[in-house]
Amino acid sequence: MGFLSLLLLLPLALMVAGLAAWGSFALWFQLPGPVWLRIAVIGLWCLPALATLAALAGWSGIWRWAPAAFVLSVVLMFSWWHTIVPSHERVWADDVARMLGSQVQGDQVVLENVRNFAWRSETDYDAHWETRRYDLGQLVSADLLLSYWMGPAIAHTLVSFGFADGRRLVFSLEIRREKGESFSALGGFFRRFETVIVAADESDIVRTRTNARGEDVYLYRLRLRPEQLRLVFLGYLERAAQLRAEPRFYNTLTSNCTTIVFELARRLSPTLPLNYRLLLSGYFAEYAYDHGGLVDGHSFEELKAAGRITQRALDGGTDEHYSKAIRRGVPGVSEAELR
Repeated sequence: MGFLSLLLLLPLALMVAGLAAWGSFALWFQLPGPVWLRIAVIGLWCLPALATLAALAGWSGIWRWAPAAFVLSVVLMFSWWHTIVPSHERVWADDVARMLGSQVQGDQVVLENVRNFAWRSETDYDAHWETRRYDLGQLVSADLLLSYWMGPAIAHTLVSFGFADGRRLVFSLEIRREKGESFSALGGFFRRFETVIVAADESDIVRTRTNARGEDVYLYRLRLRPEQLRLVFLGYLERAAQLRAEPRFYNTLTSNCTTIVFELARRLSPTLPLNYRLLLSGYFAEYAYDHGGLVDGHSFEELKAAGRITQRALDGGTDEHYSKAIRRGVPGVSEAELR
């Protein structure tokens, strides 16, 4: 086989190998049944691909049927793939069992199914879902929270809104886990999970991560004007209403806890560029800092050091004073907020 022929066949071989790998992961994460059955089906799926690669390498004889068989298997695979649709009708884990509902009339907002669990451990908790009223005219602040659970590059992104009366509400886009199910970043590429917007009390959703899960949490004050606070707050409600009306799949790359913050930020600043830190979410706060999204007057290193709230969250305090306790020393937080 000449060099030119090899050069032409290489992209085709890579495409075949790529489709075989994609289909194998799709079967692994979506095919019901025991492990041995999934392995057997994946083996059968890969057989036409391997035969096609052999044919591309110059094997003859029986391998001549391989490309046609591979094309047929790909058609069958994608036909099956399109039958996998998101649903609201599953047996959900308790902390994502209900979906946020909202009614907005002018500045007045009524939220249904605000989560306010009391966590003792990840499996020991008291479940509370509440209906709450908020006045958007009283929105005074927003904070970016990053919760690190898998090294410095990966974090969960949340936004906490503060009101003039001292109350706070946190929004978080999360996977909607079924009972007994655990998160898989790889599975998130293969329609493994649905998406849900959680609105929660700060003493619930921050404690979940620091106390129950042992994660490391950082808090940064966002630099937003009152009209921008309102726009981002309503943006979360809009996305929650869309998900409530029509279930959607979570996607590790394109629809996750960080991309929603980026999408809402782009409503405020349409020229915000795409960046690798949207995928490596552990660096998202630095991205926000570089584009003027965090309070000024400090270096990012100073903001990060002062914004590590893990120990203050672990020390806890009563729910009434919890939000004040975790913000002590955070740049941009006024003394009036802490009184």
